[in-house]
Amino acid sequence: MAEVELLKEPELNEALEALRRGLAKRLVILIIGCCNVHYKGRASSKLEPGDRIVLIKEDGSLQVHRPYGYEPVNWQPPGCVFHTELHEEGLRLVAVRHTPKEHVRITFSKIHLLTLLNLVDSGAFALHATEEDMQRAILLEPSLIEPGLKPITYEKRVEPGFVDIYARDREGRLVVIEIKRKTAGRDAVLQLHKYVQSLKKEAKTPVRGILVAPKLAKGAQKLLVSL
Repeated sequence: MAEVELLKEPELNEALEALRRGLAKRLVILIIGCCNVHYKGRASSKLEPGDRIVLIKEDGSLQVHRPYGYEPVNWQPPGCVFHTELHEEGLRLVAVRHTPKEHVRITFSKIHLLTLLNLVDSGAFALHATEEDMQRAILLEPSLIEPGLKPITYEKRVEPGFVDIYARDREGRLVVIEIKRKTAGRDAVLQLHKYVQSLKKEAKTPVRGILVAPKLAKGAQKLLVSL
């Protein structure tokens, strides 16, 4: 059963104590408040003060949402190291990654709601769809793959065959997405690698490959990392 601790309109020092407690226990943390956000890494960005929804998950990932839209305006993947302090501007939360070196710094001047959640989710995920259904879903909601992904086209012809989805990520890099309805094995990984190499020669710019499948066969993950 989920355990919930909720602080409504807390003082910043009270919120800091709760936030540190939640981070130490690797809880899911939901913060709603007025904040500004700075990102520095491969690029840089600044978000002026406004009411935002900040979500930290137990895996160390971070999302910052505005009151509208489904994509986070700032985010960091799992594995972040978090630093917290009371600053002259307010409560400061910094999510740091070392590889690549980047950070998101959030400064709250006011917190409306802070919730610590010990959630339990052991449910299995089952996908019943054709590859065409999966392709259509990604084209309609690219954030299913990752925030900031922008499809360019689909069924793009390249020398080795056809790319299921051709896109660009939030860093401006080209992305090749290969979709498999069932378990993806060595052949799928090598096929994706051929597409990526072909497009690197054609585009002369960084190209990423993403393999979308409900499951990877034994050895496929290791091969993906090695290529």
